[in-house]
Amino acid sequence: MNKTLLAGLLALALTGCAGKPPEQPFTLTLAHINDTHSHFDPTDARLTLGNTAVFTRLGGHPRLLSHVNALRQQAQEADQPLLFVHGGDAWQGTGYFTLNRGAMNADVLSRMQLDAMALGNHEFDLDNGRLSAFIQSVNFPVLAANLDAGQDPDLNGLDNLKPYVLYAFDGHEKERIESVEDAGKRPVVAVMGLVLEDMANFSPNIGNLRFEREVNSAQHTVNSLREQGVKYIVAVTHLGLERDQRLARKVNGIDVIVGGHSHRLLGDFSHLGWDDGEPYARRFNNPDGLGTTCVVQAGRFAQAMGQVAVTFTPDGRVSHCEGGNTLLSDNVFYRDIRRGDHHRLNEAQQQRVAAAIEAKPNISMVAEDPALRAHIDEKYRPALSKAYGDVIGHVPFPLTHVRLPVDGKGSRLAPLVAASQLYWVNTPPVQAVTGRRADFALVAAGSVRNSLEPGALKEGNVGLELLPFANPISLVSLTGRQVAGLLLETINTALSSAAHTGRFPYGAGLRYTFNETSRGRGYLNRIEYLDNGQWQRIEPDVRYQVALNGYHASGNDGWHTLFDSQQAFTDRLDLAFVNGKPRVFPVARLSKNGQGTIEVHYINQPLNCKTARVACSTDARAFIDYVRERRPVLTALPESGVTLNRL
Repeated sequence: MNKTLLAGLLALALTGCAGKPPEQPFTLTLAHINDTHSHFDPTDARLTLGNTAVFTRLGGHPRLLSHVNALRQQAQEADQPLLFVHGGDAWQGTGYFTLNRGAMNADVLSRMQLDAMALGNHEFDLDNGRLSAFIQSVNFPVLAANLDAGQDPDLNGLDNLKPYVLYAFDGHEKERIESVEDAGKRPVVAVMGLVLEDMANFSPNIGNLRFEREVNSAQHTVNSLREQGVKYIVAVTHLGLERDQRLARKVNGIDVIVGGHSHRLLGDFSHLGWDDGEPYARRFNNPDGLGTTCVVQAGRFAQAMGQVAVTFTPDGRVSHCEGGNTLLSDNVFYRDIRRGDHHRLNEAQQQRVAAAIEAKPNISMVAEDPALRAHIDEKYRPALSKAYGDVIGHVPFPLTHVRLPVDGKGSRLAPLVAASQLYWVNTPPVQAVTGRRADFALVAAGSVRNSLEPGALKEGNVGLELLPFANPISLVSLTGRQVAGLLLETINTALSSAAHTGRFPYGAGLRYTFNETSRGRGYLNRIEYLDNGQWQRIEPDVRYQVALNGYHASGNDGWHTLFDSQQAFTDRLDLAFVNGKPRVFPVARLSKNGQGTIEVHYINQPLNCKTARVACSTDARAFIDYVRERRPVLTALPESGVTLNRL
């Protein structure tokens, strides 16, 4: 957002409603974040200013706190209402989460004084007991109007898990209230939450929870709030931008949707060498043809904060919705991503960069909150530093990870992850227990959680950050026809507008060409695998041994072909370490329970990753061994194996 825009909007709101009778327009400012994924420290970033590339760090929770505190101060001085909300997926993403299992998230987020947070899919990555502890530990409400926890022993009856909350405002002063009657003549804002209706496809750990339809639940909740006399309704969601926009078009009465899940940084950031995203604060017509809903989202990894000012007509409809996302930058800049002292810009260069940033509309230099920075450094950073372990190799050049290839350039890391799995399952110790040789490997883009910057690569960079989900590697046989079907379904669904791009497939020992014929649809005109050094055409009726992680091998995250192919019978083998040695766990078949969660049925002893002597993180171990044994100087592979020809 332009650095003067928020102040201007607040001033506009002040002249429009402060000191006026209740029938005058009401303006609400929302500060919002989403998909922060435990990025408590800043993330490395490259910016283009003019024709010059500079390197700095963006965001982190201490910087978010400084920025929102500044917004709070502005709102207080203007005597205007402000809410600070989180669109979900605070969990996962860095070694901090792997070590602290949600406790650090509860601690740090509570210090930020959020007003509400939606549940994201990654909040279900552990188990409902851990999620319950998180919800009970935070000092803000966690929202999910379409979640039925009545049959779940961990989440049933939690006071802090709600479908919505109500806030009454008197200028800047706000009070959380139980009913509209408690507000008197003060304006009331309802904040409701929505989670993915198909959560079972994203998380296997949902216990006995039921997830209701997003549109139906939203309309039911809005109707209930309107009947209570609530005029202003905000939905904090973790559905993805496409579903948020659908919600706006299909539900009457939501004024603002603050979303997450898509990792979309809305707004034009091309002047910084970043993408030109969809417009921020787009308004969509409701089905009744009368109301409109404003939709916003704020990127990922705690790099940016959104701020939107919404002005309402006296009868409660949105008349203005304006704002933008702001990238939060450090004030130190380098000419090289390695950020050595000798790479740091001199004083004159620093001043020129600072002036250039000051002139940009959607980036600001923001100092970290010193108290939160000190708290993280003292309580959590020592264990993180210790956990990173031994150096396994070195990265001489940045290895960037993007989910979808852009202009012919795809992820430089996902093919390496696939190559590590193909290498590892074909090593003699692993082949000795499987009795098989893999033909190729597949990996979903969403399995790879970050890029790698130049420098030493430690075990913890892999197991705590790059591949933090502790997935076993699976070997499953698929026909060439099934491989083609899997590629088609995952590519097509990943390419659709504002889709969940994490399901996009990369491979090793496999290459394909996909031609898009209409937006988000297309065909494969080449699928080949590497056989004894020669590329061969995939034959429809031939069976191939495919290596991939167990999560996607079960058909989760939209890899439905794999579930369909294993419902009656499978020869799949899951690989884990037992007492430090590789062991196979043969799978008999897959099924779905009443909540739609995919269940794996093993032939003999089931694979229990919670057992102390069992280590399921063979995906991370494969990458560590691959780097240490084959690629100690880790660079990108000569080709990604993916040719994506888009319209």
